[in-house]
Amino acid sequence: MTADSRGGVLPGPDAAGPPAPEREPRPVVAGGGNGRSDRDDDPRLVVAGTEVARYVVHPDLDARHGPRPYLHPVRTLSGTPVTDALPADHVWHLGASLAVQDVDGANLWGGRTYVRDTGYTWRDDHGVIAHTGWRARAADRLDHDLEWRDRAGRPLLRERRRLTAIPAGPEAWWLDVDATLTAAGGRDVHLGSPATNGRPGGAGYGGFFWRAVADGEPEVFTVDAEGEEAVNGSAAGWLALSGTGPGGGAYTLVFTGLGPGDRWFVRTGMYPGVCVAYAFDRPAVIAAGWPRRNRHRVLVADGRLDRAAVAARLAGASG
Repeated sequence: MTADSRGGVLPGPDAAGPPAPEREPRPVVAGGGNGRSDRDDDPRLVVAGTEVARYVVHPDLDARHGPRPYLHPVRTLSGTPVTDALPADHVWHLGASLAVQDVDGANLWGGRTYVRDTGYTWRDDHGVIAHTGWRARAADRLDHDLEWRDRAGRPLLRERRRLTAIPAGPEAWWLDVDATLTAAGGRDVHLGSPATNGRPGGAGYGGFFWRAVADGEPEVFTVDAEGEEAVNGSAAGWLALSGTGPGGGAYTLVFTGLGPGDRWFVRTGMYPGVCVAYAFDRPAVIAAGWPRRNRHRVLVADGRLDRAAVAARLAGASG
């Protein structure tokens, strides 16, 4: 059992701490590595001659970590890291990535699956999100196709994903994630979360997830609220997370791009993370023949921005 930041006790892994004796041992990285593919063809994103992100396309991971392409490390223009991957508290948190815990019953998030009236349980239900081909590759733009597959390798969703790095002045840049999901089998595909499967406490995670790295608890705020309690589950037009990275560099991340029905899932006390949650409090459906387009933009800035500075940045953003 673990303690939720709101004081309730939950049978889930949403907090750090040693595993209970009855739990299955922590899954390990395939081959004992660090989860990176270390392939020469894993691309980087570059802004004004500065490498700002690496895209791990073929991670060498145990199936229970939810293998999927992910961005890590992501850095500010001055070099401060702003993502974490395979952290000890949640090994399946992989930098910045798209992942959902319940896709027609397949766990494409990693870790234990939340089962109604039972809690988090290790199940043989882990699928994979796999790169299937490039459409374009450039220093500032990556465009490729993926498949979201169940444990048997059956395609559930097909995705086209475009990642673009855009300059935003001398101390910031924009990451633009444009992802279109299409039902693969000629039938509707349902997306769920621990919350939609019965977990209390606002644990509606799953979607575009950013596992940040911070020295101490970061600050989080929207246009009219601040703190984890106030912003988790909100539908504000933007959300900012400001913290101190390894080495002492201050940074601010500004997230935009909620779609209809999406909500912000936020953690700062247990770990620093922000998610555009596709099924925060009710299941979402990708209907056959009706693709779902998600467009998420993240401002990656050096220094600490307040509300006025964030508003000014957003007002001056284009695209």
